Amino acid sequence: MTLKELNFFYKLSENPQVTQVASELNISQSAISLAIKSLESSLDEQLFDRIGKKLILNEKGKYFKEKTLSHYLALIDATTIFQENKLAGNIKIAASKTISNYIMPNVYYDFLSKYKDVKLDILTINSSKIIENILKSQLDIGLIEVDTQNSSLIKEKLGNDELIVVTSDKNYKKEAFIDTIEKKWILREIGSGTREIFIHKIGEIAKELNIFMQLQDFEEIKTIVLNNPDTVTAISKVIVQKELEEKKLFEIKLKNLELKREFYLIYHKEKSKNLLFETFISFIKEQFRNQI
Repeated sequence: MTLKELNFFYKLSENPQVTQVASELNISQSAISLAIKSLESSLDEQLFDRIGKKLILNEKGKYFKEKTLSHYLALIDATTIFQENKLAGNIKIAASKTISNYIMPNVYYDFLSKYKDVKLDILTINSSKIIENILKSQLDIGLIEVDTQNSSLIKEKLGNDELIVVTSDKNYKKEAFIDTIEKKWILREIGSGTREIFIHKIGEIAKELNIFMQLQDFEEIKTIVLNNPDTVTAISKVIVQKELEEKKLFEIKLKNLELKREFYLIYHKEKSKNLLFETFISFIKEQFRNQI
């Protein structure tokens, strides 16, 4: 078997549409079919079920992939081991909205600028969905805002963050117990890291809050709070730093309560760690150290 045959095999194991894989690799469908037949012939096993125009990985194929993928990736790394700054491959990464929108854009840009042959599949979803997708091996790396305890995950702390309570009412009290803030609360949706940390930190007091709206997007929340002085929200300080400096939003310091949290990088403990994967993780850690 050849590295080219194995490359086609792994591509088809992720996407059964032969036409799409052929287009991505800029080769003919027949070339892919011949390569797969050659691979199956060398193994004396059928690896795919042929259903219409699709090649669906069967049980033999799944087992072959499980046993060989890490070795294949190591061989691919070996082809570039003597080429400084030469990495190639595809990484699927998802980050929660705070991290994705306000920290990671420059990290993604700088990494792709340095390594021209790398492709990043980037998603922005909430922390609970990221954890779910990592456990299903649908993502390579996740960046989340909540602490998670799961024996199937590797978790590494990236940095610290702080949630603060803000309003656009400049005449409102500057310090208060949270249960004495008599305003409409605008919060993130259930499942978001920001909301989970906030609700967990305030405990039973959460039942007493006037939660008026729940939204998915921080910018929507900021717009509402900026335009409605009778509203308030709990939000990452990094998101509203500009508005605080311009005195468009004002912090209400909480008495006897700190809303500290951490940012974490997670991946599946069974994840194959090739050169690209380890280089990208090291790059993310360094960028977080510089920014947070």
